[in-house]
Amino acid sequence: MKAEFENLKLVKNEDKMRFEMQYNNHLGFIDYEVRDNGIALTHTELEPEIQGTGAGMALVEKTLTYLKEHGQKVLPYCSYVFAFIKRHPEWKEIVAEDFIFYNKL
Repeated sequence: MKAEFENLKLVKNEDKMRFEMQYNNHLGFIDYEVRDNGIALTHTELEPEIQGTGAGMALVEKTLTYLKEHGQKVLPYCSYVFAFIKRHPEWKEIVAEDFIFYNKL
């Protein structure tokens, strides 16, 4: 993660069921659903002004770190999160083993 993102705060917005991060006064978020076997990450979105800056990768990494620290398993249904985990296989350890596409990671 780029140094400029390290001190940014990740917010778990339970009302909207998403993880949020502000960067340069612009929002990025990952929608989630609570499932019996873990937390399903379903959609990642960044405001256009911060797309391509690395903010999306930082948001995913901060979200995965939060879930790992809280002992949660992940179901990466969001294609962006799935691709991130595929590129960074060290995160596969927190993916729920019964995730339908587990063998594709």
